Amino acid sequence: MPSATTRRVDIVLDIICAHSYIGYARFLRAVRRFRDAGGDVDVHLHPFRLDPDAPAAGEPLLQALERKFGSGVFDETARVAAHAAHDGLVLDYANAVHTDTFEAHRHIALAAGQGLAEQVTERFFRAYFTDGVNISDPATLDRLARETGLKTGDDPQACADEVRAGLEHVRRSGVRSVPVFVFAGGPTLSGAQPEDTYLAALEQAAG
Repeated sequence: MPSATTRRVDIVLDIICAHSYIGYARFLRAVRRFRDAGGDVDVHLHPFRLDPDAPAAGEPLLQALERKFGSGVFDETARVAAHAAHDGLVLDYANAVHTDTFEAHRHIALAAGQGLAEQVTERFFRAYFTDGVNISDPATLDRLARETGLKTGDDPQACADEVRAGLEHVRRSGVRSVPVFVFAGGPTLSGAQPEDTYLAALEQAAG
């Protein structure tokens, strides 16, 4: 159970969003620093689907982005990948498989009940952007679950209603882009912020 001094942070993100990945990686580093200094953080992850019409079978990410944004997307993705590299992240757009993220969010909801949401979310980001796998594929999700120690059980619909309710809540709250970080007792931050900004927000909430 979170203590009375635990700092709650609610995060809205999507696994196929590069800025969510960059922001989340920086946030986790700030959380580790805060915890190392004796603080406690209770992270709650909320689902967002950037492309709910994306095929579950997957398609090349660059192909999907070019269709949606035009040829200029190649320069933009190269810029974002170079930016992410400064954070030690590999964004392999050329091999990434674009797909819907409902099942990934369902697994994250399962992980939350087992105290594994932070680790599972990071692994899903890396699987999508670095490993070039289809994160809606059941066999891939089973493998990633085993890697992270996540127990998925026998019910393929476990937490599905929770994810649908979460998506509707986020929609009603007016969130139109991700990531969004809401620090209870502190600020709300949008986009990928510097690591020190997340740490300052945690300290502000703690104050």
